[in-house]
Amino acid sequence: MGVVLTDGRGRVFAGQRSDMAEPAWQMPQGGIDKGETPVEAALRELREETGVRKRDVSVLAETAGWLPYDLPVELLPYRGKYRGQTQKWVLMRLDADESAIDLAHEDVEFSDWRWMTGPELLDAIVGFKRPIYSAVLAEFGLV
Repeated sequence: MGVVLTDGRGRVFAGQRSDMAEPAWQMPQGGIDKGETPVEAALRELREETGVRKRDVSVLAETAGWLPYDLPVELLPYRGKYRGQTQKWVLMRLDADESAIDLAHEDVEFSDWRWMTGPELLDAIVGFKRPIYSAVLAEFGLV
């Protein structure tokens, strides 16, 4: 499950992964707990990773289908038994002030963040995620 958080002006939230030495920007994402809907999971992950609360956003859409991606072979030891993911993506707009974003709120997933246009994000992310990000951003009209 992934979150496309927009500022309402065509830019999306991108976070620099805190566990990577080299630049590794991405949007918030994570798993779906048993009994959660994709939107509930997206709101939970957004809160855990950015501090942004449900009351701070409007949920605008979710991808029509589930989108798969595979991890590159060199990352398989890093991720253990998982070879990839199949994700549903949820589009949200931040309605609160940017001060609602608190990267140290709970899970420190990101060390930095910024707003990026869709093309800027596609240039900044790791290559293996580019096809899924391209599909998601295109479906939501952000590229």
